[in-house]
Amino acid sequence: MSNVGVNKVILIGNAGQDAEVRATSSGKTVANFSLAINRPFREGNGDRQKVEWVHCVAWNKQAEIAGKMITKGKQVFVEGRLQTRQFEDRQGTTRTVTEVVVTSLRVLGRAANGSPNGGGQRTPASSTQHAADDEVPF
Repeated sequence: MSNVGVNKVILIGNAGQDAEVRATSSGKTVANFSLAINRPFREGNGDRQKVEWVHCVAWNKQAEIAGKMITKGKQVFVEGRLQTRQFEDRQGTTRTVTEVVVTSLRVLGRAANGSPNGGGQRTPASSTQHAADDEVPF
């Protein structure tokens, strides 16, 4: 039996805020954004909806694309891999975050309010190079 695993995530959700883009100390471009994933379910007294918030991080060309195209409310398709990492916050507390490292993204045709968001512009899959030591906390 092989020791090879699969770590692949595919999400469609609405951006919780505009993508935040910055450069690392080594000059790499990184973008952070969150997606709200709605999951309807039925309770005994009626239908409800649960929202899962997923943190996403994009690097290099994908980060540049995210910075130009992801704005609050836009529906976004994201493909990538799960990653869990630790960092120390400003108060010195060790924090753990699980996020999706984006390998492909595209903005879909509708915003959260149902209005068109630019005609479903697409972005190609691009660089999947990620350096763990360059990742920046939210």
